Amino acid sequence: MKKVSVIAVVFAIVSLYAFKPLADKLVSKDGHISFFSHTALEDITANNYKVVSTLDKTTGDVVFSVPMQSFEFEKALMQKHFNSNKFLDTKKHPKAKFTGKIGNLGDIDFSKDGTYTATVTGNLDIKGETKVLNEKATISVEGEKVTLDSKMTIVLADYGITFSGGKPSTNIAKEVEVTVKSIYAKQ
Repeated sequence: MKKVSVIAVVFAIVSLYAFKPLADKLVSKDGHISFFSHTALEDITANNYKVVSTLDKTTGDVVFSVPMQSFEFEKALMQKHFNSNKFLDTKKHPKAKFTGKIGNLGDIDFSKDGTYTATVTGNLDIKGETKVLNEKATISVEGEKVTLDSKMTIVLADYGITFSGGKPSTNIAKEVEVTVKSIYAKQ
């Protein structure tokens, strides 16, 4: 009987420590990413509300998974071009992914309401091309709610998205402004 009790206590302690990190992992299942392209001829905006992200409060790991076919445009033709094999080829490359880490994690107190500036470094993969990003983000803590906001500029050619002639070369900016917002909850 004593042997069973010792095993039960050991199992309980191991379980507590094994599952504790889950409490520090936050999930956002309906993040929002938008991009904006401005040229003299046309402004293009697209929104995606199907973004999934995780944020680990202990390690600072941040991951975003972006279903590329979920970007919505003002004009159906823009969306068709965006998904085509001449642009993003979303059938071949259905997701973009960012995997990174908060570099100044010690400056962010997830247990205290407030607004913190984070430095996030990681790899952004779009259309099979991966580039390192170093960006600033704002992390807001309100009780159990954690929000991450960031704005950055992406150079399309870095990800193999180029237009040498025709209408796209004049209607689409070479750099687009990307805005990210994720609201996290405990997993």
